[in-house]
Amino acid sequence: MTTSLGLNRRGALAAIAATLVARQALATPETAREWLAGLAKGTLKDGKITLKSPEIAENGMAVPLTVSVESEMSEKSYVKALYIAADGNPNPPVAIYEFTPLAGKAEVSLRVKLSQTQNFIAVAEMNDGSLHRASREVKVTIGGCGG
Repeated sequence: MTTSLGLNRRGALAAIAATLVARQALATPETAREWLAGLAKGTLKDGKITLKSPEIAENGMAVPLTVSVESEMSEKSYVKALYIAADGNPNPPVAIYEFTPLAGKAEVSLRVKLSQTQNFIAVAEMNDGSLHRASREVKVTIGGCGG
């Protein structure tokens, strides 16, 4: 079977595997910073963002995270996008959310698989181009025994 791009199944699988191996080989906290910098160009300011997650996650398979951004969400001022990364994961990008004033509130809740103790990093891009950043460390315990 050949795809619309002219790749057969084996070629497509090889391309996917090569991409995954390359991502794992390059994954570092610096990779997370570079990914965020590529999306959110400009000066980052602290504030406006609240990250809620457990300080210690006994199960790294599904760590709850809620990210909220303080904004009126009107035509005049709103959160345009929210970028979330986990700086110690093999693939640091976690999610990208886009908003309009119709959202009413810039808040998302999700569960993230964490491979080790690391930081969640969130960047909010406002409609005026300003950028806000927040981070939170989550300690992942081994075997769920708290140590």
